Amino acid sequence: MPNSKVWAVIKANAYGHGITKALEGMSGTDGFALLDLAEAKTLREHGWRGPILLLEGLFTQEDVFEALDLHCDCVVHDLNQVDWLESAIEARQSSDAKGLQIFLKMNTGMNRLGFLPEAYREVFHRLHAVGYQVSHMTHFANADYVDRTPSVDQQVELFNQTIEGLAGKTSLSNSAAILWHHHVVNSDWVRPGIMLYGASPSGRYEDIEHAKLQAAMSLRSKVIAIQHLDSGETVGYGSRYKTDVPIRIAVIACGYADGYPRHAPDGTPVWVAGATGLAGGQICRIAGQVSMDMITIDVTDMPHVEVGTDVELWGDYLPVDQVAQAAGTIGYELLCAIAPRVKRS
Repeated sequence: MPNSKVWAVIKANAYGHGITKALEGMSGTDGFALLDLAEAKTLREHGWRGPILLLEGLFTQEDVFEALDLHCDCVVHDLNQVDWLESAIEARQSSDAKGLQIFLKMNTGMNRLGFLPEAYREVFHRLHAVGYQVSHMTHFANADYVDRTPSVDQQVELFNQTIEGLAGKTSLSNSAAILWHHHVVNSDWVRPGIMLYGASPSGRYEDIEHAKLQAAMSLRSKVIAIQHLDSGETVGYGSRYKTDVPIRIAVIACGYADGYPRHAPDGTPVWVAGATGLAGGQICRIAGQVSMDMITIDVTDMPHVEVGTDVELWGDYLPVDQVAQAAGTIGYELLCAIAPRVKRS
């Protein structure tokens, strides 16, 4: 997809990374795609003058005029939105409403948002008739699976058949399609999301290791205490972890109030700095229930670890997808869950 323009998806506060941080790091993109008008306003207030796409479109009729004032483009997936847009043309009686670019969403099998193919062309003609520039969009349900239907090929075929003969640009590929289906999917715009942050659409780091993506977020903290436990002692709330040999426990200043998953089981990996720093570190394992503000890990095999030793919960040395797999979730959730109290730098 070398000729496609890029909507850099920064919804959900840029997947937990922060809208303004995303703007700093991705200012070379062709456009930003996000969810709501508050995020769009933040971008404009911080100097972004390029395209902004509202991925779920308008939630009320009043949103039309704020979207126009912020010079946003808009996904349309519901007939109420079509009615509001037609009314906006009548209310403004000028060309500024027509300047709002529409990305009309087709439901080709995701069954979440969008117009079914049999209704799609009629909606296109309604919007086109009142002067809007209309582009075409769909979303893949199974781009990260090889054995599920509808397949990417099936959705692309249905999409192309439906828009045949209609004017307008296209927007198709999410991160998974860009990574694994670029040879069969062509569109004017692509919409990378999770891959921009160095995490996998499938939730499996091994699926993206070949792509050499870099983590945009490194969640780091320090050891704040060391405990020496004998055989038969327990650690943390509920005494979940019980020692069978003497061990050394390090207490880390991070917990579920910071966004770390409380349900992370014993054995979940944490990267602990070596004697020469994080680059020379190794994986240690959680031992005991994650608390609101603390995590306990077994550092028996790292005798140099002391109060003040650096740790990485995920990031440059420990992919977020590996932590997520151990915790029974996906990297998306961990990134988006980072709490406001966590300092971003």
